[in-house]
Amino acid sequence: MSMKPAKHFTAFAVFALCLVGAGCERQQDQRVEAQNATSAGTTDPLAWLLAPHEGRGRLDRDIRHCQAQLRAGANPKLALERLGWLFIAKAQESFDPGFYRLAEQCSLCLDAYEPGNLEAMLLRGHALQNQHRFSEAEPLARELVAKRALPFDYGLLGDVLMELGNLPEATDAYQRMIDLRPGPHSYARGAHMRWLKGDLAGATELMRAAAEASSPQDPHTKAWVHSRLAGLHFQAGKTVEADQACDAALALRPDYPPALLLRGRMLLAQADAVAAIDALQRAVRANPIPEYQWTFAEALRAAGREAEAARVESRLRQSGLATDPRTLSLYLATRREEAELAVRLAEEEFQQRQDVFTHDTLAWALAAAGRLKEAQNHMTRALAEGTEDARLYLHATVIAAKDGWHEEAGEWLVKAGALAPLLLPAELAQLEAAAELIAPSKLASIPAANTPSR
Repeated sequence: MSMKPAKHFTAFAVFALCLVGAGCERQQDQRVEAQNATSAGTTDPLAWLLAPHEGRGRLDRDIRHCQAQLRAGANPKLALERLGWLFIAKAQESFDPGFYRLAEQCSLCLDAYEPGNLEAMLLRGHALQNQHRFSEAEPLARELVAKRALPFDYGLLGDVLMELGNLPEATDAYQRMIDLRPGPHSYARGAHMRWLKGDLAGATELMRAAAEASSPQDPHTKAWVHSRLAGLHFQAGKTVEADQACDAALALRPDYPPALLLRGRMLLAQADAVAAIDALQRAVRANPIPEYQWTFAEALRAAGREAEAARVESRLRQSGLATDPRTLSLYLATRREEAELAVRLAEEEFQQRQDVFTHDTLAWALAAAGRLKEAQNHMTRALAEGTEDARLYLHATVIAAKDGWHEEAGEWLVKAGALAPLLLPAELAQLEAAAELIAPSKLASIPAANTPSR
């Protein structure tokens, strides 16, 4: 897979890959009420879009300006399109998925105003993709590519196909995007694809190009790219470079959750749970999703703060069902709790996406439930692309060992051991237990500094 970056850089679209900010609870309540009313057929969709919007940031001011244009009937087509993309950006800035629903409604209103409008189709495709409605987004992306083939049409198609597990076509779509519009968005997508295919060096090269191409005028995208670059450096064992990339992200956005999450995980890998807690607490405060809560709870437990960890995990269980069932399934299977629920959540997720990590989640949940043959089948699919990931290797090790395939388990153990700093303390404990069972001589290769407090 080439994913070659071009030699020149261009500006990029309003819909940044990942932004950060703080949501407004009262505003979220208003959106929930409007969505419920709309579902019941009692609210005019346009009235929903024009509901009072609060906030004092630039995006908030732009949203209110677009709403005023719509109320005045001034160029409604342009105002609807722009408002939709502002809602996408606000969803990413605030980590509030309700704004994706608003963006989707903008696209439907725009299509009603001008049936077959391609900009409405692209907007709706992004709203659906961000709501994990990948099968609905795929035909829209394919139609866009067939009718006009613009760079972000290919980006949407690649994003959807990647989540659906179709990496060959996703790779082609991303390469077309890079060819047509080289820049941070296309480079970052290409870097992720390289990483999925096991090319860590190539992924780092292309993500570095994305960082160089990103503009200081868009600190949100620039922070996201630096956070991803930091993660790649961390996986490569380049802790100095990883710290520098994290620092760059946090200099742009001091409370940027992805950078804080990675900083916390790096500190956990250095057995500095106290410092990790500070970073992770800030990350959870800004974005209280299961992945962040899980890592925060691990740091608290590693520091001996068991009661606090239990409270965080209680919130994780409550929110995970609605916000991130895949991570909740992984968490339950790792904790060896509610195995049947973990399987059900993973199977439901598999109906929406069939990527590497959903195969892995389902394999891990099935193994926790004692369904080892099915687990092996999904684990094989998860490993088929060559993705180098510590959690994948851990799961492959444990599943193979449980199924009596000790030689194969030993091979995965070596790979998992090489990436042990990327594992959470509870996962590392499982890796050590597997090593003691199948290959005690390899136990010494797992970094002792990552051993959780017991």
